[in-house]
Amino acid sequence: MIEQTYAGYLQDRYGFAGTGVLTDFLSRHNERLLLGDTVDLGALVAQYGAPLEVSYCPLITQQVQNMLDYATAARAQTGYAGDFLYAYATKANFSEEVVRTALGAGANYETSAAADVVIAHHLWRQGILPEDRYIFCNGSKEDAYIDGIVALRRAGYERVVAVLDDLNELEELIARCAAPMLFGVRERHAPEVVDLAHPGGERFGLTPAEIEQVVARLAGTSHQLMVYHAMVGSQIEDAAAWEARLQRSVTAYATIAARVPEMTMFNFGGGMPTSGYDLGFNFDYTGFLSNLMASTGRICADYGVAAPLIVAECGRYTVANHNVYLLEVGRVKQQGALEPWYLLNGSLMVSAPDTLIVDQEFVVLPLDGWDDAMQGVRLGGRRTCDSDDLYPRPNRPALPLPAFCEGMVLAVFGVGAYQSMIAGKGGAHHCLNPEMRRIIIEQDGDQLVLREVAPQGLVAMMTALGYNREVIEPARQPIQQPIRLPISQQAAPLPVRPARPMRPARRRQVAPALRPSFVARQFAGSV
Repeated sequence: MIEQTYAGYLQDRYGFAGTGVLTDFLSRHNERLLLGDTVDLGALVAQYGAPLEVSYCPLITQQVQNMLDYATAARAQTGYAGDFLYAYATKANFSEEVVRTALGAGANYETSAAADVVIAHHLWRQGILPEDRYIFCNGSKEDAYIDGIVALRRAGYERVVAVLDDLNELEELIARCAAPMLFGVRERHAPEVVDLAHPGGERFGLTPAEIEQVVARLAGTSHQLMVYHAMVGSQIEDAAAWEARLQRSVTAYATIAARVPEMTMFNFGGGMPTSGYDLGFNFDYTGFLSNLMASTGRICADYGVAAPLIVAECGRYTVANHNVYLLEVGRVKQQGALEPWYLLNGSLMVSAPDTLIVDQEFVVLPLDGWDDAMQGVRLGGRRTCDSDDLYPRPNRPALPLPAFCEGMVLAVFGVGAYQSMIAGKGGAHHCLNPEMRRIIIEQDGDQLVLREVAPQGLVAMMTALGYNREVIEPARQPIQQPIRLPISQQAAPLPVRPARPMRPARRRQVAPALRPSFVARQFAGSV
């Protein structure tokens, strides 16, 4: 019996011949995996070791621009009279370079908590968040959140929109802010449309009767009810069901807009799926937006109201694919007739907590060994002593990977959304698993700027836990020396290949920290 190679498995399962474009964020050339068709992941591991987190911010710019292009094409196909607005749901990833890149690509801003509004205020003061962008403030609002919204409005930011999740929020905001404010209402899921397999979303928003109270309360005031928010769910790949739900919401919007001419935005919230979790992913973004625009235009015409500006709040879609974890397989344990354990020098339970919380699947690929025999395996984390630190979950099929070889490194994709936010930044993690070294790559005009962030040290964790500060381990810190690599001057094979043209993201001056030896390796040798 001839054993199937891993490359043969990918050919049979996904039609990938082993070279070329694998997904919209990943390619393989000369047996090297390239993030964004640019970043040589194997070369970065050779330079910095594993575990390693790589953030390639130009992919964020690409995602924003792609969605704007999909919307433009949909408007052209349908003749939709309204416009389209893209907002980044920052709760997916609050990292400064991520938010800054999304804003530089043209995204508007969506907040979910008090600290989020403070960050938006700070970015506006810095000139990173232009004042012509909308800030949509979603979620239940405690006093600190309300105070943050009011402070932003009093400071002169006119396009902050408080999307009401509870009636008391309206009275508190009006009482604390004399300046005219923009408001939105979020519809609450009706009991008959609640997905019993994924409950929880029905706690958000206002009932139709409560929305009518908001309409009556704002009538005749200096404030405006501008947005109707209709969030359905997350990572929705059933476009037909999604469109059917949104048609009911558009009808509700139109009945209000017929009486409230200031209501001009229909916000369908998040849910836009992304390719980071399945190599076989296929979603017709332009088709979905075309159907949404066509039905929205038709329904609004029936009610005699203008087609609204359609708002999409994209979190997972915006940032999931720009990040990858590179983890070394440190040990293998055989289980007889069962799949072997590939034990990682790291922890997916800590670094990718959605594997445990929501049974999220991720794209996992080996950097090398594609011509070796394929077998089904289970991954386990060596840096926790927890039986739940495994992937895939027991209810899932085994993960196809090549037979183990010394120094095997696996790439875990799609981790740019929510994973580091749920796991937390800094402090102490489960079993004191340290945060891995990070390489952050940003585009600045015709240059790629690289920064290295040192891995978390034991001293930092001990300090967070209240132990005495003592130097108990040596730690090499990145040298604070900026490195700018002109794309046109790079030579291959490199950690960074020449990038395809894309819109440069606006960025502030940062302090890159890479070792001088890295520069020497960039320009040494020839292809």
